Amino acid sequence: MRYYLIIFLQVLYFSLNAQNKQVLVKGNVFDIQTKKPLTEVQVFYAENNKVVTDLNGYFQFRCDTGKIHITFLLFGYQTATKILTVQTDTHNVISVGLEPFINELNEVVVSADKREKRVSELSVSMNVIKPFEITKNHIVNAEEIIKQTQGIEVIDGQASIRGGSGFSYGAGSRVLALINGLPVLSADAGNIRWQFLPIENLSQIEIIKGASSVLYGSSALNGVINFIGAKVDTVPRINFSISSGVYDKPKNKDWVWRNSPSTYSDASFSFSKRFQNTEFSVGSNLLSDNGYRKLNDEKLARLNFNIRQHSKKVKGLSYGTGFLGGYNMKTDFILWENAETGALKQNEATAIELNAMFFTVDPFISFTKNDLSKHDIRMRLQISDNQYPENASNNSLAVSNYAEYQFYRIFFEKLNVIFGVSDIFSKITSEFYGNHTGNNISAYSQSEYKISSKLKFSAGIRIEYNALDGISDKIVPIFRSGVNYKLGRATFLRASFGQGYRYPSIAEEFAYTSLGAVKIFPNSEIKPEFGWSSEIGVKQGIKFNKMLGKLDVAIFYS
Repeated sequence: MRYYLIIFLQVLYFSLNAQNKQVLVKGNVFDIQTKKPLTEVQVFYAENNKVVTDLNGYFQFRCDTGKIHITFLLFGYQTATKILTVQTDTHNVISVGLEPFINELNEVVVSADKREKRVSELSVSMNVIKPFEITKNHIVNAEEIIKQTQGIEVIDGQASIRGGSGFSYGAGSRVLALINGLPVLSADAGNIRWQFLPIENLSQIEIIKGASSVLYGSSALNGVINFIGAKVDTVPRINFSISSGVYDKPKNKDWVWRNSPSTYSDASFSFSKRFQNTEFSVGSNLLSDNGYRKLNDEKLARLNFNIRQHSKKVKGLSYGTGFLGGYNMKTDFILWENAETGALKQNEATAIELNAMFFTVDPFISFTKNDLSKHDIRMRLQISDNQYPENASNNSLAVSNYAEYQFYRIFFEKLNVIFGVSDIFSKITSEFYGNHTGNNISAYSQSEYKISSKLKFSAGIRIEYNALDGISDKIVPIFRSGVNYKLGRATFLRASFGQGYRYPSIAEEFAYTSLGAVKIFPNSEIKPEFGWSSEIGVKQGIKFNKMLGKLDVAIFYS
C-alpha cells in the first residue's frame, strides 16, 4: 500500500511541475513583400510581456503552455496578431510576415521631431522625395530634384520655401541642408553645396516647410532639407547608371556660340549590404558638363560611404562613421555678354574658374535601451577648400567641427521628450574674407504629450549662444508648438507655430571683391535675422478601388 502511495505522489509531482514549467517559443518576422527580415519589431505576448527582434528578424521568449496571443508592431507596417498553441512535446516556432503601409499617410520620417514618426502624425507640413523620383528623371544634382517639389524654389543655388525668404547670391542660406540630421552648410559662405550632396545613396529626402530652428538652430529660418542615407539589409543592393546627352542649338541664331553641340555625361554607382553585425554602403558619381552657355562648364567627382557596427556584447549599442568627399571644377555664369546676341555668352570679365574640394567625416555612437530611451553622440569634421587659379586672392579654406549629444526618452507611454546640446567651432583662412573664428553653443528640448488616442500636443525651446572672433552675440531663446488631431480613420488636422533665426555668414559680413562690372561689398553692420511661421492644415487619405493617395491642404503665414 505504501509502495503505491509513493508512486502516486511522484506522478502527481512531476505532472504539476510539467504544468508550471515554461516552454521556449522561437520565431522570425519579415517583410511580406520583399521577404527581408525586419529588425526592432516589438513582439507582445502573455499580457503585455515584450521582446524585440534582432538584426536578422529573430526573437524568442518563454511562456506557459496553452493558447497565447502574439502581437507584432513596427513603424511603417500593419500590426499583426497571431494565436499560437504552446505545447511541451513539440517545437514552438512561428514565422510572421508584416504588410507594409502603401498609403502615403503612413510614411515614416525622422526630421520633424528627430525620431521616427508617421507623416500623418506631424504638426508641420513635410514633403518626402523617394529615390525612384531621382532615377526616373535622370537627376545628378540635388538642386534639380528640390526644384520640382511644390512650394520650393531654388534660384542660383538659393532655396526658398513658400516664398518665406529673400535672395542673397552665393551666401547666407535661409534653408538648412542636413545629411543624416547633421548640418552641411559651408562654414564661410553659409550656403548649400548642392553638387556634393550624395543623391545616389539615399533612402529619402525629407523637407520641412516652415521655421525649424528649435531642433536645428541657425539657418533653419525658412525650413529644413534632410538627406537620409540608404537603408542597409542582408540582401545586397547594387545600382549603376550612366547617361549622356546633347544640348541642341538655340532657336535664336544670334545666341549660337559654338559650331559643335555641347554635351554632358554622368555615371553613378551605389552598393549596400549588411554583413552579420556590420552595415556598409558606398556611392559615387562622376559628371562632365560642357554647358549650354559659354564659359559655364563643370566637372565633378563625388564619393561617400557609411559603416555602422552593432555590438555583439552590448545590446542596443552601435557605432560607426560616415564619409563624404568631392572635387569640383566649374565656371559659374555671373553676367551675360549683352542683351541682344550674348544671352548665352558669359561676359569674360566675370568668368572665373573655381576648383573646390569638400569633405566630411562623421563618427557616431548610439545606445538604445528597452526601446524607451536612446542616447546619441554625433560629430562632423567638415572641410571646404575653394581655389581660384586665376585669382588667388579669392581663395578660402573653411574648417568646422560639430558635436552633438541627444537623449530621447518615453515616459508613461504618453510623454516623449528629446533633449540635446550641440557645439560647432569654425575657422576661416582667407584673403577674401580675412581670417576668422566662430563658435556656436546651443541647448534644446522638445516634448510631445499624447492627450488621448487621437490628440497630441508638442512644444519645444532652444537657447543658442554665438560668438565671432571672440565677440559674443546676444543669447537667443526661441519656441515652437504644435498639435495633431485624428479626426477620422484617414483624416488628420494639424496646427503649428514656430520661431526661427539666422546669424549672418562670414561672406555676408566681410566679403569684398569685384568680378568685372559686378562689385561685392562687405556689410559690417549686418544683424541676425528673426522670423516666425504658422500654419493650419488637414491631411486626408484617399482610396479609390485599389488606388491610394492623399490630399494635403494648408493655410500658412510667415
